[in-house]
Amino acid sequence: MPGLLLASALLTPPSPALAVDLPVQISQYAHTSWTAREGALLGLVFAMAQTPDGYLWIAGSFGLFRFDGLRFVQWQPPDGQKLPTNPYSLLVSRDGTLWMGTYSGLSSWNGREFVRRHEEIGEGFVTSLLEARDGTIWAGVLAESGRLCAIRAGKIQCSMPPEKGFGAFVWSLAEDRDGTLWVGAETGVWRWTPGSPRLYPMPGQRVGDLTTTPEGHVLVGVMGGGLKELAGGRLVPQPLRLAGNPDQRIPDLDVKSNKLLRDRDGGLWIGTEGLGLIHVKDGQADTFTRSDGLSGNIACSLFEDREGNVWFGSHKGIDRFRKLPVTTMSSKQGLPHEMTRSVLATTDGSVWVATNDGLARWKDGRAIVYKEREGLPDLHVHAQYQDADGRLWVSTARGLAYFANDRFVTVDAGPSTEIYSITGDGQGNLWLSGNKGLARLYRGRFVENVGWATLGHQKQAQTIIADRGGLWLGFWDRSGVSFFKDGKIEATYTSAQGLAGVHASSLRLDAEGAVWAATGEGGLSRIKDGRVTTLSVANGLPCNSIHWSALDDSGSLWLYTVCGLVRVSRDDLAAWIADPARRVTTKLWGGADGVPIQLESPAYFTPPVAKGPDGKLWSVGVGEVQVFAPDHMSSNPVPPPVHIETLVADHKPYAVANGPGLPPLVRDIAIGFAALSLADPRSVRFSYKLEGHDTDWQEAVDRRLVTYTNLPPGHYRFRVKAANNSGVWNEEGAQLDFSIQPAFYQTTWFRVASAVALIGLAWAGFQLWLRLRIRRLQRQFETTLEARVAERTRIARDLHDTLLQRFHGLLLQFQAASNLLPDRPRESKRVLTDAIDQVAEVITEGRDTVQGLRTSTVETNNLADALRALAEELGHEGGGATSARVYVHGQPQALHPIVRDETCRIAGEALRNAFRHAEAKRIDVEIHYEARQLLVRVRDDGKGIDPEVVRRGEKEGHFGLGGMRERAEVAGGKLVVRSSVGTGTEVEFSAPSSRAYRKPPPALSWLLPRKASPSEIGE
Repeated sequence: MPGLLLASALLTPPSPALAVDLPVQISQYAHTSWTAREGALLGLVFAMAQTPDGYLWIAGSFGLFRFDGLRFVQWQPPDGQKLPTNPYSLLVSRDGTLWMGTYSGLSSWNGREFVRRHEEIGEGFVTSLLEARDGTIWAGVLAESGRLCAIRAGKIQCSMPPEKGFGAFVWSLAEDRDGTLWVGAETGVWRWTPGSPRLYPMPGQRVGDLTTTPEGHVLVGVMGGGLKELAGGRLVPQPLRLAGNPDQRIPDLDVKSNKLLRDRDGGLWIGTEGLGLIHVKDGQADTFTRSDGLSGNIACSLFEDREGNVWFGSHKGIDRFRKLPVTTMSSKQGLPHEMTRSVLATTDGSVWVATNDGLARWKDGRAIVYKEREGLPDLHVHAQYQDADGRLWVSTARGLAYFANDRFVTVDAGPSTEIYSITGDGQGNLWLSGNKGLARLYRGRFVENVGWATLGHQKQAQTIIADRGGLWLGFWDRSGVSFFKDGKIEATYTSAQGLAGVHASSLRLDAEGAVWAATGEGGLSRIKDGRVTTLSVANGLPCNSIHWSALDDSGSLWLYTVCGLVRVSRDDLAAWIADPARRVTTKLWGGADGVPIQLESPAYFTPPVAKGPDGKLWSVGVGEVQVFAPDHMSSNPVPPPVHIETLVADHKPYAVANGPGLPPLVRDIAIGFAALSLADPRSVRFSYKLEGHDTDWQEAVDRRLVTYTNLPPGHYRFRVKAANNSGVWNEEGAQLDFSIQPAFYQTTWFRVASAVALIGLAWAGFQLWLRLRIRRLQRQFETTLEARVAERTRIARDLHDTLLQRFHGLLLQFQAASNLLPDRPRESKRVLTDAIDQVAEVITEGRDTVQGLRTSTVETNNLADALRALAEELGHEGGGATSARVYVHGQPQALHPIVRDETCRIAGEALRNAFRHAEAKRIDVEIHYEARQLLVRVRDDGKGIDPEVVRRGEKEGHFGLGGMRERAEVAGGKLVVRSSVGTGTEVEFSAPSSRAYRKPPPALSWLLPRKASPSEIGE
């Protein structure tokens, strides 16, 4: 066939090659093949059928299989039953029953019950099955004598015609438009009517299969004899003519038709024995063989499913053919070359496709290929344009030409060697965007060329269109869109002016004078009256990279994008133009719909898209041309049946009937499901929800298994729904109810008992805590009480041993002085003077006692501040001759109140001794907050203490050192006094951290621990 097309193209004048509105050929269908390499271990595929649940059943020489579009599962009857032998013929009756004709009888399966039909048929080979309009199931049988059996109301009745009968077999069955049954047998074709069957003998020929013509007549496939139609009481040959060359026919001897199928579009599919698959539409036949990707050249079965997919069964596997919304035109349909450059529709109804091997023209149902013999400067045809006079202009790799009198005439196009885009204005000028600049021709003659550098650009404009005496230019160098007029650039639009992207791959001028710029980065921009608005993903587009835009006859907007073909309806488009912030609703066709996906614009030359006289849009794709009818975009209207197939809990399968109870403590649950859309199973979308666990529907694409882990006991309902490749949802879907039994400790009674036990334990714990708390508070009270008693005892001792005794001594002295006054005044005065001195000492001792009491109730409870205040008071008392410095080392800690008070008293006593008795010049107080202990040291450089006094621990008549040691013992610490005469004194008190530092009180919450106050940590 390619050789014939080439010869046709070389004739002068060119000869017809292809019709414009071509029937879809097999190569233009989406084709998928399954063989042993893809896991289809089926053997010879004898028959196929589809049950109402959507599964495809396949009768193969290796057994009976069920196919969901992705997986082949071998099927056996339930309850240990088996098929008599391998199935050969299949039929699904209107009530949903699957009938299986085998080598040894007939069986049926209605989804619940498997029945073997032994009556009448016995162990005969059931070759064919058919359900008539009246519901009768007809079965053709091969045996010693062929039989035709009818099944009505569950009863089987077999019969044979008189005389010669059917011969050894009945091979095929068909029903014509009038409801008449036709039988293909060994003896010929029988018209089967009750009481008067008629035979149409075919001596020397074997009937392969039967079907009907579009008019409803019987069509007979003859092994090695082509096709024959029964007309006027006789069988008339039906020649098969090759698509693209109606004068050439396929010899009947080569057809060897084995299986026939008339599809819903009226096309005829012929499965042959050795020639593969033949498709006939509108009298034109094309072939598809193993070299084209067919599973095998020997046909065993043909079938059309509910979605319109055509299935071909061979001796090596099965094939699926699916009609696509977007049709690809290639060399198999007559294009001279599969690398196309531009496409143009002219006013005479022609569609022109520029390729790398000439220019193809479709007009009036015929196609012509133009090459160099027709005047083309070169076979590599690039850009195209039709001017205001209706003249076609084309640029090639070797120059520019226009079409006149069925030939091309070459003209001078200026210095450019490659022309990318052509346009014309109303003044008769033709403008060419070339690699050397912008050229202008006037009435076909070259006038001038403006270099791109002159216009401020380094690269050429990819696309140009004329408007209002000027030109719109879209540049390759990513500099946006410019308006050129009178030899200069008048306006430029880039992203700064709101243009969607800096690279405009295509420009289009609409009827309102708006320029539409398809950009490769940011969407589709509309320029009108200097204002730029952009339609992008923000407005609902699926992607922003756009190759071209076009309007169809209904005013809808079509966009070829990096993610596929997009449609925006006319109403949505008008609403967006009125309000550029509005979102639009789009429809997307992708790679699975026949749309080639391309990252960069596939059209290097213009125009990239054209609207034919019938309203179809022709587009330059990835090398080839795509054609689609905007108002007849085929889609799949059949919602996919949804099934829940498996339920597995902890690797153990369970029946998917509603209500299975799963054992306690189940960890992993897997639910498998399927949606029976055989057209494009991998594009099926699922939405599922586990009621009782999921709060909303979950989305899944091409995933048919859901797992759940550690579900709590309870009742659940799993629901799943699905959408087919066209987005049609089965909202009802499928559902599965199941429950998980609770373990004994997950039951209500156990929870109630546990709650009671926990409340009891909590109450007991609270009581224990309360007792311990009371005991601790009691111990703290006793400790405090003991400390206070000890303090009172000390004060009492001080009062008794010092103040009271001194006051008693003073009383005796005053009595002695009183006795001496009359007679010895001098002695009386001396005694009074001594008494006055002693009173001063008593006053000092009393003040010290009061200071000792006050240090236990310092307002701030701050050790450092208390000692500083005492030192300052003692310094003023001594006239300011001596001062003390207080140093704090480490992070201050909260002190236990008793330790804090005793420490303050010990350090205070040491300070008073240093100020009053040591005659010191420098006094230092150090407070060390260490991790292991609290250390307080008072050091002076005074006259020191007699070592004997230090050894004894106190000075006769004085109680300072002894009191400090007693306080150290009460605080649980240790007192060390270091001194010698003339070297000063050092008093050091230390207490372990466990006794000294106060533990923080229990917090109100473990989340909000209580922070100690500055008064508690000594800051």
